[in-house]
Amino acid sequence: MPEGHTVHRNARDLLARFGGQQVIVSSPQGRFADGAALLDGRELTGTEAHGKHLLARFGEDRWLHVHLGLYGTWRAGDGFPDPPRGAVRVRLEAEGGWADLRGPTACEVLDEGGVARVHAKLGPDPLRVKADPEEAWARISRSRVAIGALLMQQDVVAGVGAIYRAETLFRTGVEPHRPGREVTREEWQALWADLVVLLRAGLRAGRIVTTRPEHRERRSGTARREDAFYVYRRTGMPCRLCGTPVAYAQMVARHLNWCPTCQPA
Repeated sequence: MPEGHTVHRNARDLLARFGGQQVIVSSPQGRFADGAALLDGRELTGTEAHGKHLLARFGEDRWLHVHLGLYGTWRAGDGFPDPPRGAVRVRLEAEGGWADLRGPTACEVLDEGGVARVHAKLGPDPLRVKADPEEAWARISRSRVAIGALLMQQDVVAGVGAIYRAETLFRTGVEPHRPGREVTREEWQALWADLVVLLRAGLRAGRIVTTRPEHRERRSGTARREDAFYVYRRTGMPCRLCGTPVAYAQMVARHLNWCPTCQPA
């Protein structure tokens, strides 16, 4: 599932391509035909992302709400698009080019009230300027649930997926099974600050790289794929800092890795 930086990047790219233009909106697949008709011919006046939810405003009072889920993708290009092939749920076209949406979990038209309800269900997003980490801390500091599970709850922290969870817990030295109420305020502040750094880096680069140059096999140049992470998907491999084999478990049905030495229980 795409993590939060990808959705913010999608929102930014759609605005750059279609912002201020009247957009032709269609549903080649047919499943979004009624929704497309409500948006067709309207000006794209703004986009935003909150966690893994993308919101695109058409005119002043209609919004396209998209959640990619496990299989959803955006594909875009310049000029005229080729005839649609496969299950294209939504196609956007204007002078700036085109964009196709395939396989989203959610794709719907909302009014202002619907958009407010989307925001109300989500926790603070480290990529949103006015996000308040104290909202998340109020939940975490009272919870018996493991911090590794809490970070994946979108109503606690929005936009964090399995990669950012594992990597930020390693980078801050927090053991993922520790109950939220046993995490100190200082540790939470460090976690939040690290999430802001990592997600912003992912937004800029279009990929997730969490390792520092001194901890990679190749210390100069662009990080190679095998050098990108400290623990995620490195089960049994030596920790980059201490050499301890990286541990593995499943938590909330997603892969979880950590270092038993660098993240002591």
